[in-house]
Amino acid sequence: MAVNWAGEILAQSQFYWEYSLWPRLEGLTDEEFFWEPVPGAWTVRRTSTGRHQPDSAVPEPEPPPVTTIAWRLGHIAVDMLEIRVNWHFGDRTATREDIDWPASAVEARQRLRHAYQAWSGHIRRLDDEALAAPVSSAEAPQWAGFPMVALVLHVNREIIHHGAEVAVLRDLYRAGHGG
Repeated sequence: MAVNWAGEILAQSQFYWEYSLWPRLEGLTDEEFFWEPVPGAWTVRRTSTGRHQPDSAVPEPEPPPVTTIAWRLGHIAVDMLEIRVNWHFGDRTATREDIDWPASAVEARQRLRHAYQAWSGHIRRLDDEALAAPVSSAEAPQWAGFPMVALVLHVNREIIHHGAEVAVLRDLYRAGHGG
């Protein structure tokens, strides 16, 4: 029996998107989006250039810092989706430093939805041969030599993992703010 691998992979991410992540983002406010659950939490800040960028450090501290919903949704939209769409299916010009991260809950939802739809559309068009093709080192050095399907599955895991963290942060915010 032939298996539509791209279809199966997309079914997993689409189910998560439609029944877990997207519904959990309904009603997200800017106050909640930028809420820092602990002192020193990483978030998204306006820089002197007027752009919005995430807090970060190289190397990343161990253990990693607690992050805000703004940081997590930006990570999903920008790092996991927008940059990957650009590097694997676009003109390969986008970098984390050049992209203005979402500055509000509304913008984050809009960009996340658009990036998810763009990524899914590209993955839907991949056949078995394209899914088996190695990721080039120019596109993603850490994925060089791995088949494209490994990267696609990684993106699925990241969206699910960080989406669940956003859900927990929303639960904590609601519990602490009488929601």
